[in-house]
Amino acid sequence: MSQLVERSLPDLLAVIVDNRGRSCPVTDVGFPLIATNCLKDDHKYPVFENVRYVDSETYEHWFRGHPEPQDILFVCKGSPGRVAMVSDPVPFCIAQDMVALRVDVREADPGYLYYRLKTPDVRAKIENLHVGTMIPHFKKGDFGKLTFGVHSDINEQRAIAEVLGALDDKIATNTTLTETADELSRAVFTSMLSDTTSRPLSDVAEFVNGKAFTKNASGTGYVVIRIAELNSGFSGSTVYNDIDVADEHLARPGDLLFAWSGSLTLHRWFRAEGIINQHIFKVIPKDGYPMWCVYGLLVRKLDEFKSIAADKATTMGHIQRRHLDEPVEVPVQAQIERNDALMTSLWQRALAAEEESLGLVAMRDALLPQLMSGRIRVKDAEQIVGDVV
Repeated sequence: MSQLVERSLPDLLAVIVDNRGRSCPVTDVGFPLIATNCLKDDHKYPVFENVRYVDSETYEHWFRGHPEPQDILFVCKGSPGRVAMVSDPVPFCIAQDMVALRVDVREADPGYLYYRLKTPDVRAKIENLHVGTMIPHFKKGDFGKLTFGVHSDINEQRAIAEVLGALDDKIATNTTLTETADELSRAVFTSMLSDTTSRPLSDVAEFVNGKAFTKNASGTGYVVIRIAELNSGFSGSTVYNDIDVADEHLARPGDLLFAWSGSLTLHRWFRAEGIINQHIFKVIPKDGYPMWCVYGLLVRKLDEFKSIAADKATTMGHIQRRHLDEPVEVPVQAQIERNDALMTSLWQRALAAEEESLGLVAMRDALLPQLMSGRIRVKDAEQIVGDVV
């Protein structure tokens, strides 16, 4: 195993690409503008969701440069140190709160540097260097202060990146599988709407509201599922509580959760069993209506609910119980029964992929510091990873 040599981040880079330090004009179509919300800790590559766009004139002339494959996107403001790798040569722009780090391949392997920036010791150094309390930010001028040990043998760097990358590639495959299963499910559901009956949403499912379970939380026991956990998973700010709650307030893998306040989102829960906090409905199908059917109805209604919430003259838009009593077009029972096997299979396959990815993320995060520190050899890690991918 090669030695770890202390290097500063700029020593390993060829270019740091940033924009002009101010917001750019956006449009509804054009080139994607990647913001910090597109970088997820559980995803190696940026997630192109809820993105804004810029026109060709802005794309060509507003920015100093654009990300290229193998660049590392680095968040400077909000969640300093969050990173993602650029994979495909798809043209896009980066918002002002991040930069793209272009690695000097003579000095380091790009994949290795990406993983090195995710290790706990480097993340701790970034934490110590960033400033601000309400909105923390990492000054671009402080990159030279960010120093850490780097394996001296670039071949070993590549080997480490390949082992960890195999896990991330499997996670990406599972994400694609889940998206494909859900897209097919939506297409089949749409085809079922040729023969429908009109019924209130509240006739096909029970909507059980969560409670303020974060109050007086014990810090142990069940995770308390807030909207933050729905959107981003568990984090250092996640709350735990060991109180006893009714089954209707517990979420288990495969349950359907509906955040009815704020951003208004639907989620197939796939994480550990948890307690459902306020502003979230646990959606429980009633007899005769499978989970996939209720989900399909809510997906079709969601844009209308979001429009209702947006019209609220409050700090946080929401819907009310009466909106769940409004009629929707529901496939007739013959359609539901005819398609139940296929739709249930698609729901379960997507869920299984999401659950498998949780285990892969845990394995990757456990191997990462051990490989970087030399506590485990690359050969041993390859065997462990080979058994699951």
